[in-house]
Amino acid sequence: MINIAEISISGMTFAYPGSYENVFENVNLSIDTNWRLGLSGRNGRGKTTLLRLLAGQLTPYGKISAPCNFTYFPFDVDKSRLTESIIGDFGDFSDWQIARELNLLEVVEDVLTRPFDTLSGGEQTKIMLAALFLRENHFLLIDEPTNHLDIHGRRLVSRYLAGKSGFILVSHDRYFLDGCVDHILSINKADISVTRGNFSTWLENKQRQDSFELAQNQKLKREIGRLEKTAREKSAWSDKIESTKIGQGIYDRGYVGAQAARMMKKAKAIEGRRQRAVDEKSALLKNIETADDLKIFPQKYHAKTLVRLGDVAISYGGRDVCRGINFTIEAGDRIALCGANGSGKSSIIKLICGEGISHTGEVHVGSGLKISYVSQDASHLTGTLRDFCRENGLDTGLMLALLRKLDFRREQFDIAMQNFSAGQKKKVLMAKSLLEAAHLLIWDEPLNYIDVLSRIQIESLILRYSPTILFVEHDGAFLDKIATARVEL
Repeated sequence: MINIAEISISGMTFAYPGSYENVFENVNLSIDTNWRLGLSGRNGRGKTTLLRLLAGQLTPYGKISAPCNFTYFPFDVDKSRLTESIIGDFGDFSDWQIARELNLLEVVEDVLTRPFDTLSGGEQTKIMLAALFLRENHFLLIDEPTNHLDIHGRRLVSRYLAGKSGFILVSHDRYFLDGCVDHILSINKADISVTRGNFSTWLENKQRQDSFELAQNQKLKREIGRLEKTAREKSAWSDKIESTKIGQGIYDRGYVGAQAARMMKKAKAIEGRRQRAVDEKSALLKNIETADDLKIFPQKYHAKTLVRLGDVAISYGGRDVCRGINFTIEAGDRIALCGANGSGKSSIIKLICGEGISHTGEVHVGSGLKISYVSQDASHLTGTLRDFCRENGLDTGLMLALLRKLDFRREQFDIAMQNFSAGQKKKVLMAKSLLEAAHLLIWDEPLNYIDVLSRIQIESLILRYSPTILFVEHDGAFLDKIATARVEL
């Protein structure tokens, strides 16, 4: 907990060395240090960059002043050390203080005497958060804490964060954000804004504002067209009246000239109104997010049943990972594999994909079945997108068009993929899978790092085209909308 005060950002501008484009330009922002702030924005907009700037890992032009220290999550640790030693690096805490935090996170205290690398990813995440929140006068910069948490773990950590204050949280899980934040900091296309409320409140307000701006834009567009037409007519009438002065008497020429001048004055007044309408129109739509519908062409399999598992058990080193697994995948099914971390979800996926996992029981995969697989890890991607398409036999034009709809800029098509954000890399794997001629999509935590608007696009695509999918995903909103059945492990 830190005292109520403000973090002030003044005139902040930042670009990475060698880049011709600023990530941020002249940003001015005030953040209350007691807020529980959710950080939102599409992939590549600079969410992690902003956290690194606040943490002092990057140096901007401009000024960042704060009455507190910043701490970044996740942090590097020597994982071979004992867990209690790692917590001790952050302060001399009483046993009851540590026990209190672990109890809130449902972590058993015996983890303290175990090497950190023997803990599950979810346990490591909880220990790191507990260590950070034990300290006084620190504002936490929490970057994607949900990637190693199952559904129960996400609910638990969200509830834990709701009882804290003084942090910025990057997450693309809508339910997770709604459960713990009280403000949203949004990195938009044209600016950065802060609004009060949770993510759903922010999204509803944004959709309402976008709808208003689109309607206003159409109204002004029609108004500008009408004014331009009227101005042309007034100007033409003025010229026509002016031309009739020739051959008229001196008094008639004066009358006609005055009439032409009045008509020209009206034309100029209309032009002034037109310009004001143009100026008003130009202030609109700067933050409208393009989230065009995606298109795919799922392949039909020749039989109703694609995959069948009967009484399957998988073991590693004499230890059962899972057993008694029974389910069938039929055309049009969207089956979610659910269960705690370590319950065997990824093992079942690898088994169906033919990776030679040792098992007992019946595994039937249809003859000639084509599977498109998306793994959890996208860090291996290198080279340009065009190279990637060529190596994987993908239609480059379709691939780039699909990524454009997922908010890729054209200049990114020639950038080495190792320089992409984690979310952009995951989008590349998702786009590849959607374009492959497959009967069955198998996705293992496909949404890690992918921004919310892109998740909504992918949801809409699946509901529209009904591909057959087996997937593992801990995003509760995605599960509720997409899964036609759940297999609990």
